[in-house]
Amino acid sequence: MSQKKLKVGVLGATGMVGQRFVSLLENHPWFEVTLVAASANSAGQKYADAVKGRWAMKGAIPAATAALTVKNASDVAAISDAVDFVFCAVDMTKEETARLEEDYARHETPVVSNNSAHRATPDVPMMIPEINPEHVQVIAAQRKRLGARRGFIVVKPNCSIQSYVPAIHPLLEFGPRKIAVCTYQAISGAGKTFESWPEMVDNVIPFIKGEEEKSEKEPMKIWGRVEGDRIVAARDPVISSQCIRVPVTDGHLAAVFVQFDRKPSREEVLARWRSFAGKPQQLGLPSAPKPFLTYFEDDSRPQTRLDRDAGNGQGVTIGRLRPDAIFDYRFVALSHNTVRGAAGGAVLTAELLASEGYLQAK
Repeated sequence: MSQKKLKVGVLGATGMVGQRFVSLLENHPWFEVTLVAASANSAGQKYADAVKGRWAMKGAIPAATAALTVKNASDVAAISDAVDFVFCAVDMTKEETARLEEDYARHETPVVSNNSAHRATPDVPMMIPEINPEHVQVIAAQRKRLGARRGFIVVKPNCSIQSYVPAIHPLLEFGPRKIAVCTYQAISGAGKTFESWPEMVDNVIPFIKGEEEKSEKEPMKIWGRVEGDRIVAARDPVISSQCIRVPVTDGHLAAVFVQFDRKPSREEVLARWRSFAGKPQQLGLPSAPKPFLTYFEDDSRPQTRLDRDAGNGQGVTIGRLRPDAIFDYRFVALSHNTVRGAAGGAVLTAELLASEGYLQAK
C-alpha cells in the first residue's frame, strides 16, 4: 500500500454495524473515513447528532467522523465522486440494497458489503479472507456483467457462521460430511442493546428469522470454486443448524458436531487448528489476528465475555474438543459477531482487496 490513505465512505453509518465500521476505522493505517451516509431521515445532520443517544460502541465517537455531515446514501453519483470505495451496512429491503450496491459499482465505486443482498449472486465473492481469498478472481466476470471498469461488489457472510466455518476449514482434508451446529447469538446481531430490547433480559428466543438457512447454505459458497464467470457451491458437507438468541451483548458461540469420511485423531485436529494461517496472516494485513484460531484446553473456555475480543475481535476461539456418540467429534467455537462477523470481517476483506490491487485511489 502507498502512504496515502484511501478515502472511504460508510453507507448506513448510523446503525449498529455502521457504528462499528466508524469505530474500527479510526486511525486505520490504510483507510480514512471521509464520508458517512444513511437514510434521508439522517441526511444533513452532523454525525454526532445523528447517533446521539444511540451510540452503542464502548469508545467515544471518533472526533473527525463526529463532525462530518451525514449524506443521503441514495445520492450515488455525488458520493461516488467523493470516495475511493464504500463499506455498506444500510437498513433497506434486500431488493433495494441489491440495486443500490450495483448502482455504486456501475459508478466505478467498489462496495465491500455487510448486507445479504448479493450473497447468493454467483459472480459476487462472499469472503472469509483466510478461507477463500481466491474467489476475488470472479470480480473480472462481475465487472463485465455490470459494465464497470473498477467498480465491483464483495460481501462478507452471515455472522452466524464465522465461528464454526473457520474451525472446520483446516479439517477439510479429512472429509467432513455431516455437521450439526447450534449457535447462541448475541443481541447486537439484531442491532440491539439491552436498553433498546428489554425483553431479552433473562430470556432466550429459539428463533432468528433467516439465520438457519444462511448458516446451512452460505458455507457451501465459501467452500465452492470459481468456474468461468461464477462461483459454484460445494456439495459437501451437509449442515443442519439451529440459531438461538441469548442475553449476551456481543459474541456468537457455536456448539458443533462433525462426522468425517476419515476420522482424524484428536492430536491431528489440534495440530491443524494450531498451525492454520490464511493469506491475511501471511501478508501481515493490519487487521489480521495472529493467531487466527486459538484452542483452549480449559473445559470452561471459550467464554463469551472473556474471549470474544481475541485478536481484537478478529480471532476465533475453540474449546471442548471431544468424541461424540453419534458424530465423530464435538466442540465449541466463538467469534465476535460485530467485529469478525460484521464490520471487522469487511475491513479485513478490504485490506486483502487493497493488497491485491482491487482497491485504489481514483
